[in-house]
Amino acid sequence: MIDISTEHLIPIGEVPKHLPARHSGKHIHISAVYRWLLRGIRGAHLESIRIGGTSYTSTEALQRFADQLSHACSPSTPTQNSSTTQRRSQIERATRQLAVLLGQSVSGALAREPFRKSRT
Repeated sequence: MIDISTEHLIPIGEVPKHLPARHSGKHIHISAVYRWLLRGIRGAHLESIRIGGTSYTSTEALQRFADQLSHACSPSTPTQNSSTTQRRSQIERATRQLAVLLGQSVSGALAREPFRKSRT
């Protein structure tokens, strides 16, 4: 969250001037900045505040945004996120419950799951 008493505010329209130019020598387009604010990139959003009729971000918010993106791309990030692992656990639990209700063996029901890859 942006703290206006301690952070250096920048009007949104001036954000591209505060970022380094791309390899082609062009600056980031303002539409990219608005995408960062509204949709974000890989779960990271650029923070902003609105004072009067003007929207602002801060140099510190830009740094936090860059840090989040760098962390999201780091090689230490596992390839399988926790939501995938949780979902797989939910599916296995539901399959076991269904097997019990249908009177099948649990191991047989789990062996027939369509999402499991064969080990050949």
